[in-house]
Amino acid sequence: MDKSIFNPDHQETDVSSKIVAGLERISEAFKVLLWDKAKLLGLSPIQIQILIFIAYHKTEFCNVSHLAKEFNITKPTISDAIRVLDKKGFITKNYSSSDSRSYSIGLSTEGKKMVEETSDFANPLKTELTTLHQTDLEALFGTLSKLIYKLNRSGILTVQRTCYGCKFYSRKTDQDYCNLLDKELLNTDIRLDCPEFEERPTH
Repeated sequence: MDKSIFNPDHQETDVSSKIVAGLERISEAFKVLLWDKAKLLGLSPIQIQILIFIAYHKTEFCNVSHLAKEFNITKPTISDAIRVLDKKGFITKNYSSSDSRSYSIGLSTEGKKMVEETSDFANPLKTELTTLHQTDLEALFGTLSKLIYKLNRSGILTVQRTCYGCKFYSRKTDQDYCNLLDKELLNTDIRLDCPEFEERPTH
């Protein structure tokens, strides 16, 4: 109990615990902003997240199985959310010719309009970040991108598309490098959600 990361006394002597506590507060801020937008528009938070995800990702990722992994929730929960979005006319279902039960999810015209209304929900977080010095922002991003990669490797985050886990990524003479783009990567060039990401095989 005394060494719990949630114990303020322990936090005073352990920087990692302070950071975890800080990340929890930021997570709360994200949830509050998402819930506020959801209540305003009569959707659930996961429905908003699904619509935004579909708007900006490849068709191959826009199906029930992948969405369940992406958001770390069960397939039935995703299916329920998809059913409501379909009923409201925000999505389209594109069935596979080889399997009548398998379908990818797209946005209808109304769905695209809803994304325009919802995708700004996290802007207050970005606004606060823009007040930080560029050097601080780059250091923070570098730390977050490495943490996300480590959480994926330990199995806590099931999906990630960051450079560090990609087959095109390599480290050359103390420099991050993308073999697909054939260029060195600055700290700020590292992507957290790369469209060209292909998972590096684990040996």
